[in-house]
Amino acid sequence: MTESRTADHVAALHRFHAAGSGGDMAALAKAIDEYVAPDVDFHAPVPMGASGAEALKRVWEVLLRAFPDIRVTVEETVAQGDKVVTRNTVTGTHRGEYQGIAPTGRTVTYSEIFIFRFGDDGRIAEIRGVVDVLAQLRQLGALDPRPQGVSDSQVRGSAGR
Repeated sequence: MTESRTADHVAALHRFHAAGSGGDMAALAKAIDEYVAPDVDFHAPVPMGASGAEALKRVWEVLLRAFPDIRVTVEETVAQGDKVVTRNTVTGTHRGEYQGIAPTGRTVTYSEIFIFRFGDDGRIAEIRGVVDVLAQLRQLGALDPRPQGVSDSQVRGSAGR
């Protein structure tokens, strides 16, 4: 794989992420159709009952409904051959139902890392990701923010240190 081809993959991925931060599902669906193979092997942290590019669209529909102002900021990109890895920070305001949680109006910020493999046609053929869903749920108030096994007295006792 040439350096030029790898650079093309990185540029395509950055354009794709920009479409995701626009808040427009129609534009995002168009970007998915352009940059993602219809039969993409999509390993999502949230099962959506669909496969391929359709699963990716469903994930984004859920995210945009819950966080209409969602922004994906690419913090770091590593590319080699047909693979591009991004480390992202995602922010958004919880304005719609998410994971069974009614809108809270809270802003969330969480991290994610994705590995994208590009096919010979230059489109994304495989996606694997890790999303900090625990941080999302804690910030939305769905989980206790304390680590498991830590008591109130331990939290109060360490606050003065």
